[in-house]
Amino acid sequence: LSRMVIVPKSRPTSPTVAFELGARTADPLAMYLSDIYTVPANLAGLPAISLPARHGDDSLPMGIQLVGPRLTESRLLQIAHRIEAILGS
Repeated sequence: LSRMVIVPKSRPTSPTVAFELGARTADPLAMYLSDIYTVPANLAGLPAISLPARHGDDSLPMGIQLVGPRLTESRLLQIAHRIEAILGS
């Protein structure tokens, strides 16, 4: 766990809570920006996983993202599994 970077401590997987299906089809840029926090791990080639964390005020899900060093996919999955067990997801 000491070598894992857990992102976010203060930010979710997405800058907003989930939106209703089809809600952003009129504005593709807004839809694409929903994934903005997942881009750094992809560009850096780092393993990352998003987990459901809780629900927002409007009962839509919010997630947290875990990012690990290169070639630590199995360890990242173990940590994600442990966090899901703790959160009851």
